Amino acid sequence: MYLKDLLLDVPEVLDVRGDDGIEIKALSADSRKQLEQGMFFCFSGANFDAHDFAGQAVENGSVALVVERYLPDVQAVQVRVSDGRAAMARIASAFHGHPDKRMRMVGVTGTKGKTTTTYLLKSICEAAGMKCGLIGTTGNMIGARMLESRLTTPDPIELYDTLHTMADEGVQVVCMEVSAHALALHKLVGMTFEAAAYTNLSLDHLDFFGTMEHYRDAKRMLFADGLCRNAAFNADEETTPVVMGGLALPCMTFGISENADLYARDIEITENGVSFMLNLRGLHSAEIHLKMTGMFNVYNALAATALAMILGIDLETIKRGLEAVRSAPGRIEMLETNTPYRMILDYSHSPDALDNILRTVRTFTRGRLIALFGCGGDRDRQKRPVMGRISGQLADLSVLTSDNPRREDPMQILDAIEDGIRETNGEYVVIENRREAIRYAMSVAREGDVIVLCGKGHETYQDIGGVKHPFDEKIVVAELLTEME
Repeated sequence: MYLKDLLLDVPEVLDVRGDDGIEIKALSADSRKQLEQGMFFCFSGANFDAHDFAGQAVENGSVALVVERYLPDVQAVQVRVSDGRAAMARIASAFHGHPDKRMRMVGVTGTKGKTTTTYLLKSICEAAGMKCGLIGTTGNMIGARMLESRLTTPDPIELYDTLHTMADEGVQVVCMEVSAHALALHKLVGMTFEAAAYTNLSLDHLDFFGTMEHYRDAKRMLFADGLCRNAAFNADEETTPVVMGGLALPCMTFGISENADLYARDIEITENGVSFMLNLRGLHSAEIHLKMTGMFNVYNALAATALAMILGIDLETIKRGLEAVRSAPGRIEMLETNTPYRMILDYSHSPDALDNILRTVRTFTRGRLIALFGCGGDRDRQKRPVMGRISGQLADLSVLTSDNPRREDPMQILDAIEDGIRETNGEYVVIENRREAIRYAMSVAREGDVIVLCGKGHETYQDIGGVKHPFDEKIVVAELLTEME
C-alpha cells in the first residue's frame, strides 16, 4: 500500500519529509525486525524512546518512519505526527483494510470479569449461529481455534493483523477485552464498538495510573471518546454513576438491584454452579442454570446478556449460550485430581478478586480453605499487604509464594504480603518456590479441604528475573500427584 494512502485518515499527521508515494509492505514497532519496504513507528515509552532505534530500523529494511520529532541523521521518509501511538492505530487499521468495519465489535472493560464475560458472550453469539472471534487475556480465538496473543489488548499492528484474519475467515462478531492500558495508550483510536460493557473497578494497576481516579477515567474513555455506539453498565458498581455521567449514547444497566434494566432474582449458589431468574424490566424472564459458581459469575452472565440483547439476540438463545459454558480458562477452574481434597485454579491477582474467590469457595468448603498466592513484581506494591489481610481473614491456611516476581526480589514481595497477614490471626507459611509451595499445600490437605491456587490462572509461565520459565499449574499439579503417589 502506498504511504500517501495510509495517511489519508490520520489527523495526527503534521507534515511529511520525503516521497509519500513510496510503497509500504510491512509495519513494525520493533527496530530489530527484518522488513521489506517497512514502516517503523517512533514514540516515547515508559522505559525507552523508539526514536533512538530508528537508525537500526532503517538498516533492517524500514523505508519510512512515523516520528514525533524529525531525525535529521536518519535517511528515510519521515512522517511527523502529534501522537505516535494514535497514528499507529489509524495506520495499522488502514494497512489491513479497516477489518473492524467488516465485523460487529463488542468490548468489555473492568478490573474483573472481562475474560469470563467475553467467553459467555461468544457462546451466546455462537448459539445464535454467528461465527465469533475472541480477543483477550487467555489468547485470541476464531471459533474453537486458538491464536497466539501476548497482551489483554494487543498493540495495534498485531491487533489489526488478527482482525484482518478474522474478517477474511468470515467472523461476524468479535468479543474483545478492553484494558485501561490500551485506552490510555490510544491503541483503539479510530475503532468503533457496536456495544461495550463496564463491569466494575477495584484496586489494581496503580503502578501505571497512580490513582484510582485516573484508572477509572481511562476506562471511561471507551464510552466517552466516541469508541462505542451502545453501552451496558453494572448498576451495583459504585463508580458507575461517574462513568455514565454526561454520556450521549444509549445505555442499559444490569445488576442485582431492582433499579437495573436487567436484573437477577432468586439466586442460588452451589459448588457446581449458579441458578437465578433473569429479568428484563419485569417484562421478560428466563431461568438460568450456569455451570460456573460464584456471585461474580452472576454479574458476568448479566453483562454478557446485556450485550447480547443490544446485538438483538433473543432470550431463549441467550439462555442456551450461557448454560453451554463450563468455565473460562483459569477462572474458578476445578482440577481433576482424584484426591479427598479439591483443587481450584483461579486468576485472582487483585484484592477484590482474591476476596471474591475465597468467599465463594468458603460456601462449599467442608474442611479447611487453603489459599496459595503471591503478588507480581515490578507492579502495584500497595495491594500486597491488602491481599495478605484478605487471605488471613478468609482462609484457614495461607501459603505465601511467588507469582511473577519479574526483576524484583521475591522475598521483598513476600515480606510486604506478610505485613498484612500479620494483622490477622490467620495461619500461614512462606515458601518462595511456587512448585514447592503447591507440593506443601497438597501434602497437608485433608479430606474435605479445598486448595485455591490464586494468581496464575491460564498463564503457562513464571516470570523470574525477566525470563519466562515454563510453569503451567495444571501440569505442575499433575506431576506432583504422580510424584506424591
